[in-house]
Formats: sequence, structure tokens, C-alpha cells
Amino acid sequence: MLRSPMHLLSLGFGSGLSPHAPGTMGTLVAVPLYLLLSRLDLIVYLMVILGGFILGIYVCHYTSKALGVHDHSGIVWDEIIGYWIAMIAVPAPTWQWILTGFVLFRFFDIVKPWPVNLADKHLPGGFGIMIDDVLAGLYAFACIQAFWFFAADKL
Repeated sequence: MLRSPMHLLSLGFGSGLSPHAPGTMGTLVAVPLYLLLSRLDLIVYLMVILGGFILGIYVCHYTSKALGVHDHSGIVWDEIIGYWIAMIAVPAPTWQWILTGFVLFRFFDIVKPWPVNLADKHLPGGFGIMIDDVLAGLYAFACIQAFWFFAADKL
């Protein structure tokens, strides 16, 4: 499957094929890519995320259909985009913020609080695959920004 560019993307450059914790492995792939993207202006960073989301709807649907399983665990492009969302406008791309974003995103992606759980269960196709991780990323983003706003000056 990795010979197809669409499968290569949806499978997180092969990270989703990990026999253990493929979602976590996909999120790990997102980190070095984030480090490259973190140098971009915020508006360009947001445009990359939007483009990645739109592309993800298509490639995740394509791979899901090829595998015959909706939201197969190997499809991790959604985790990559979700992590990038969590990292929007972090104060600096330091290991502390990278780790915080990683842990928070994985937490919300695994726990799936409302409405993440509804999106995960009820929305079909590539959009359904992508949107629950977008929402998990937004939860992580909100936590990071709230911490930065309320607690950063006290550190």
C-alpha cells in the first residue's frame, strides 16, 4: 500500500502500520513535520492545516475504502492534522510545548469527550475519519492556550 502516494499519506508514511499504538506512532510522525511548519507565519500555518484537512478527507476515505474498514487504525493522517491543530500558536516550538501538545492531543484522541465521541461514531467517510481528530486537536489547543494565558506569567 505504501507505493500509492494517497495510501502513503493516509498511513502516516508507514507509521500507521505499527503493530503497537499506530495512532501514537502517527502523532510521533507529526512532531518533526510540525517543527518544519512552526517556522511559518501563523496564517500560512493555518492554511497548511486547512489544506491537510481537505486532503485528508480524500486520502483517508480512499484508504478506508481500499481496506474495507471505516477508520482503520492504520489511517493516521488525521492524527497528524490533529496534532498540528493542537500546536497552533504555541509560544515556542520547545520540547516542553511539543510534549505538552503531544500528551494533550493523545489524551483527547483516546478519551474522546463529547462531541469527539459523537463525530467518531456517527460521521461517515473521510470527513468522519478526520473530524474527530480535529476536535481532539481543538481541545488540546484550548488547554494549551488557556494554560499560556492564565499560568505562563506565574512560572
